[in-house]
Amino acid sequence: MRFLARTVLLLLLGLPVFALVAIWLCFEDAPAVVRSARLTPQDIENARRVVDQHDPRNARAGGLRTVTISEQELDLMLNYAAHRFGGGAARTVLRPGSLSIEASAEIPQSPFGRYLNVRAAFRETGGLPRCESLRIGRLPVPATVADVLFREGLRRALATDRGDLAADIVKAASVADARLTVTYLWSRDIEERARAVLLSPADQARLRIYQERLAATAAGALDRISLAALMAPLFRTAVDRGAEGDPIAENRAAIVVLALYANGAGPGAIMPAAVAGPKAAPRTVTLAGRDDLAKHFIISAAIAAAAGSPLADAVGLHKEIDDSRRGSGFSFNDIAADRAGTRFGELAVQSPERARRLARAVGAGIQESSFMPEVADLPEFMPEAEFKRRYGGVGTAKYEEMMAIIEARIASRPLLR
Repeated sequence: MRFLARTVLLLLLGLPVFALVAIWLCFEDAPAVVRSARLTPQDIENARRVVDQHDPRNARAGGLRTVTISEQELDLMLNYAAHRFGGGAARTVLRPGSLSIEASAEIPQSPFGRYLNVRAAFRETGGLPRCESLRIGRLPVPATVADVLFREGLRRALATDRGDLAADIVKAASVADARLTVTYLWSRDIEERARAVLLSPADQARLRIYQERLAATAAGALDRISLAALMAPLFRTAVDRGAEGDPIAENRAAIVVLALYANGAGPGAIMPAAVAGPKAAPRTVTLAGRDDLAKHFIISAAIAAAAGSPLADAVGLHKEIDDSRRGSGFSFNDIAADRAGTRFGELAVQSPERARRLARAVGAGIQESSFMPEVADLPEFMPEAEFKRRYGGVGTAKYEEMMAIIEARIASRPLLR
């Protein structure tokens, strides 16, 4: 009896120690994966190709479709997600029937170490994949335990609205020849569910408020209206609502509503039409007298506010390269608007105090020159051949010299300092 009591006591005293040691082993002083999350124009071109080929709006109702993603594309997406949401990096390797992931995230407040490094391998089984190995920092997790943890985590994820939706969409997945093949189902019902699930009720309600404010503003406007004039009333609303609420979320909602409107859409494009709010009267939104610059600026701002500046930069640059091939031509004017919009979007969500300060400045009424650099003297409408003849392409010394001029002009704008 005394032996049993001692054993129980030792276990009770030892378990916390074992737990602390296990936690300590999970953290390390250096990241296992160090990578940039910079997206190139070719990355955006590849992503757009996949999206265009598998646009759900073109899917046959109730029909199964298959999308194939290369190892490079999957690796890029997961690395960008790790950088965006965990401040870290990731690396992905596809082999026949298996997927390996290595990821690092910085945990600056941890007393055990600054980085959490995870290495995991999954094996295709015909049903749910099986977790073959898992290592967290210096702590190896037995395969049986790792698989149980993986399945429990998956079960909990599927129990949510988003997980339930994903389970209804994705029907099968397989790995072969360094490619991930996913079979999925799409229908109008799933489309409506996706719109309802991907935005929280709070975000939907917030977007509706700004859509109502936009509709009221557009109703009394002329056929052409400056972006600055549209921004002021929406950001006055952001000031009022952000005073006691979340100023970052308010700024983001205002920017997204403006971006959708400038691009000829409304919140109904990303949320259920039933709660999207009144449709705003169509007006041509301008910046420096041009509607294309307004679109470049506010769409880049929305991407930066919602998804981070590396994506916004790459999308803007991709658009200019694409234009040089078959559109209006490469334009440093548009690049300047993209970069200024990206900076505006970054500042709008940088911190609660910065978000409130920017909202107050915009809401009080501003001139376009407060946030848009001078671009009239910048080269534009250059076909691809001329762009390469004059600048040698993206990344050359002459190209970087022009970009430095643009960045200096943006930095001189009062609102963007």
